[in-house]
Amino acid sequence: MVELILFGTLGCHLCEEAELILAHFKQVNIELIDIAEQDQWQDKYAIRIPVLYHAETGKELCWPFEQVQAQAFINALN
Repeated sequence: MVELILFGTLGCHLCEEAELILAHFKQVNIELIDIAEQDQWQDKYAIRIPVLYHAETGKELCWPFEQVQAQAFINALN
C-alpha cells in the first residue's frame, strides 16, 4: 500500500475536490494534514494546496490534478 499525505486546510473547496478524487484509490492510504497546524507547512504550501506528497521520495503532485494525473503519480511511485 502506498502511503501519501494530502496537505490542505479546513474550508478549502479545492482540497475537498482532491479528497474526492483520491477516495477512488483503494491501494493508497492518505493522511490529511492541515497546513494551519505548523508555520513551516503554511510557508511551503499556502498558495499551492492541495498538495499530494510522498514522504519516502519527497515527490509532490500539486493542484490542479485530476484522477488520471493522480493515478500516474501513484503508479510512478511503485
